Amino acid sequence: MPTEETNRLVLGLASRQHGIVSARQLDAVGLGRHAIAHRVAAGWLRRRHHGVYLVGPLETPLTDAMAAVLAYGAGALLSHGPAAVVWGLRPEPAKTIHITVAGRDARSRDGICAHSVRQLHPRDAARRQGIPLTSAARTLLDLATQLNPRDLARAADEARVQRCVTDLSLEEQFQRYPHHRGTAALAKVIQTEPAFTRSEAERRLLELIRAARLLEPKTNARVGGREVDFLWPEHGLVVEVDGYAFHSSRRAFERDRRRDAELTRAGIAVVRVTWRQIANEPEAVVATLAAALAVQERRPSALARSSTVSA
Repeated sequence: MPTEETNRLVLGLASRQHGIVSARQLDAVGLGRHAIAHRVAAGWLRRRHHGVYLVGPLETPLTDAMAAVLAYGAGALLSHGPAAVVWGLRPEPAKTIHITVAGRDARSRDGICAHSVRQLHPRDAARRQGIPLTSAARTLLDLATQLNPRDLARAADEARVQRCVTDLSLEEQFQRYPHHRGTAALAKVIQTEPAFTRSEAERRLLELIRAARLLEPKTNARVGGREVDFLWPEHGLVVEVDGYAFHSSRRAFERDRRRDAELTRAGIAVVRVTWRQIANEPEAVVATLAAALAVQERRPSALARSSTVSA
């Protein structure tokens, strides 16, 4: 095969793999050991791991993750924190790449922590942004061995909001891997949702507001024909108490955000708090409300005089 055609095939492959190719893939398009060495010497290929190369300038934020997966060969999956980042469950980049390999021994190396497991259910392997990785549910199970309960709860909440997981897929994790070190921690986190109703959540929030001696709001007031949970008309501030987004439909989620946007355009600030925050993070909720009131106090609101507000 002509050199230009071979290079074109390699570039096409690398562009789908965050700039990374393996020696096995290069061999499949006709590049043997000597041809690879020649391209390495010329700088066209840059070695990342044994048998794994970056093609020219095609590096992306996920290049290291892809390189680590290819370094461990067939069946290797990005897992733990790095997989959570790719799923969008954790905001910060993971410093160490974690790889899970089923059915064979895998040793860690510089910058890569390898996890060998006896078996992995086929549904716990996925592909996202071109990278083989553990499913979102399995990723949460692995994260449960590394994160504190609060951070794990946030990751689980995000997975549900994004509909990466369901109650069934999480329950399947517990059934498949009852002896996994993360099973108990994840089960505890996802079962700690407060069992009180929306009206009880609103009552608890009002109790927090009174206990903190914050200015008391109007409750279930109407603004421009829409009912809001809490309203400080003098400050132009609305607080809404949310059930978790994954308990409502996508249509309801988008409807709420459209309503928030309408209030914002009318000069009204909107703060949303969840049931879990009210139950488990009351001090943080109070601090958020106090800060919002302080900010809005410096922005006089026409709502106090407006006929669009009613109890």
